[in-house]
Amino acid sequence: MSTQYRKFLCVVCNYIYDEAKGDPDSGLAPGTRWEDIPEDWSCPECGVTKADFEEIT
Repeated sequence: MSTQYRKFLCVVCNYIYDEAKGDPDSGLAPGTRWEDIPEDWSCPECGVTKADFEEIT
């Protein structure tokens, strides 16, 4: 299993979801992979869905 974490950018507000940091305020522990986030999760900054995020390098 890869230990390299990815980052995903909200195209609406530029919030970055970092797999290494997770989103503890939304119940996502550090290390939570993008594919393991529930589909009903929303951006903690602007409220859009996962569909509005793009992987960044």
